Amino acid sequence: MNYSDKYLKCRDCEADFTFTAGEQEFYALKGLQNDPQRCPACRALKRQQRYGGVQRDMHQVVCSECGASALVPFNPRQDRPVYCSPCFDKVRAARAEAEA
Repeated sequence: MNYSDKYLKCRDCEADFTFTAGEQEFYALKGLQNDPQRCPACRALKRQQRYGGVQRDMHQVVCSECGASALVPFNPRQDRPVYCSPCFDKVRAARAEAEA
């Protein structure tokens, strides 16, 4: 399916934000059917509130599959590959398929 950027309005701060084609594809892969209602900043704030206000340490990595830059909530080890979210989903699906 072809996706194109959508321009949405945040329900919390009423700022305009872009729901990119890549994000739409990611939502579709995850089975999410509704567009986001909040901008990325408000989503991050909600997520932080949900976890008791504890700021998670994020680590910058380079995806072992596609070479893209990504943030992960764990300290990566040198002997294990680290993936961005879309590549991780592909690897996980391939493993599940191989085990079936």
